[in-house]
Amino acid sequence: MTDARAALETLTFDAALAELERTVAELETGGLPLEETIARYERGVALERRCEQLLADAELRVRRLVEGARGALAVAELRLDGETAETPPGSNPGTAE
Repeated sequence: MTDARAALETLTFDAALAELERTVAELETGGLPLEETIARYERGVALERRCEQLLADAELRVRRLVEGARGALAVAELRLDGETAETPPGSNPGTAE
């Protein structure tokens, strides 16, 4: 894995979106050499994919909200291996028991 790819995978949604917006603005301004334009475009595509991935992950987390005992909400955390680990009611900040 390259350093740029590793760094991309650690970006939060907000950081990736902000960088994507800057990249798009730079590309729209123009005036860059061809190779630099292509490199920025490739980075923009990678940032867009990162944002899409993070949004999909967030959507899955929201969909996995389950009603626990006594009507409390618990979040079933999804892992890349497809298994879930349920967070007990009351142990997740922001949930009501």
